[in-house]
Amino acid sequence: MDKLDQKKSVIITVNNIKFDYEKQSILQGISFNLKAGERVALLGRTGAGKSTLLNNLIGLKFPQKGEIIIDGLKLEKKNIADIRKNIGFAFQNPEDQLFMPTILEDVMFGLLNYKIPASIAKEKARFLLDKFGLIAYENRSSHELSGGQKRLAALASILALEPNILILDEPTNGLDPAWRKKLAEIILNLPIKVILIASHDLNWVKKTTQRALILDQGQIQLDQSIISLFQQESVLESYGLPLDW
Repeated sequence: MDKLDQKKSVIITVNNIKFDYEKQSILQGISFNLKAGERVALLGRTGAGKSTLLNNLIGLKFPQKGEIIIDGLKLEKKNIADIRKNIGFAFQNPEDQLFMPTILEDVMFGLLNYKIPASIAKEKARFLLDKFGLIAYENRSSHELSGGQKRLAALASILALEPNILILDEPTNGLDPAWRKKLAEIILNLPIKVILIASHDLNWVKKTTQRALILDQGQIQLDQSIISLFQQESVLESYGLPLDW
């Protein structure tokens, strides 16, 4: 692959970003690239700054120094609307994204917001709900769903907009093994350029990602393949990530 092709394959560039919160340094000069076709785990102990980093990537927060480039566009306020069209972001709590009277309306919401005709939006929403095994619940409120069903409904509402990039923050929180397996199967078959998953669920990311970034003390301390990382239990433990716990 020549240099031009290598450059084209980079979807997200994070270049030396720094972020302080109330005089506390959270991100201290973070740099990495994510390329097309990658599924990447963002790992680190609680409080390491994973959610802060994700919030910077989608423009909920902006770094005080450094730059972020998303699919060729520099992340800044004047570009934020265009950038967010390319990114699907799932919060830790799916209820933060489910607020309409029914989950069908939740999945249709983003499409209607982008002026998609209602008939087309409904058809697309029902297709996704059917694909995720939720079509029987289309007229129910999210409050009537299980934790796993809420996660899938929130994911459907994101995927309805056909993002190029998917960012998930602790997607398996509160899920039983059957729902974790269902979510993994969906993730592995998504036609999306880049998937970035922040998680403490090591066994799950081992099955769903190919590469790991470990965030610790405000910096990316390790960047390597999932397979090689999980052969180094002592390294994982040194970053507060013991296996099988």
